[in-house]
Amino acid sequence: MNLKSFIRSIPDFPSKGIIYRDITPLLLNPEAVNACLESFLKELPSKKIDKVVGIESRGFFFSILLAQHLKAGLVPVRKAGKLPFKTFSADYDLEYGKDQLEIHQDAIKAGENILIHDDVLATGGTALAAAELVKKCGGNIVQFNFLLELKSLNAREKLNEYPTFSLMEF
Repeated sequence: MNLKSFIRSIPDFPSKGIIYRDITPLLLNPEAVNACLESFLKELPSKKIDKVVGIESRGFFFSILLAQHLKAGLVPVRKAGKLPFKTFSADYDLEYGKDQLEIHQDAIKAGENILIHDDVLATGGTALAAAELVKKCGGNIVQFNFLLELKSLNAREKLNEYPTFSLMEF
């Protein structure tokens, strides 16, 4: 199955010069979703995963499925002000601005093995902020998973201390 054929490219969104990779056509196709999930599961190391961290918002889609299949807990990492309990926060740069992520302080116990999942690896800022949050909680990052990787931005180099898997490259 050609999974790239389910990704819609939208030029100049959210700002001029950015090509937005829209995954919603993929999400409309159950066979494509299942093919993605099976590929993610196949690429995981043999270590037990205790929690799957899903990054807001498009990272939630597959992180929920991964957590269910791995019999692991799901930890949402959200933008500032969205979580109702005590949080840790981390600032990061986007390819088109700045933002902040938060995690509940009690979401991960020290020593737990963590899979971090997001939809796109672009500049690496969001992924590094999520890694910082997992470390603040005491978790061990087993792997990063991404549906798409924008190779021209060279973000993988920033994540070189962690195993990283991207299902598709653009």
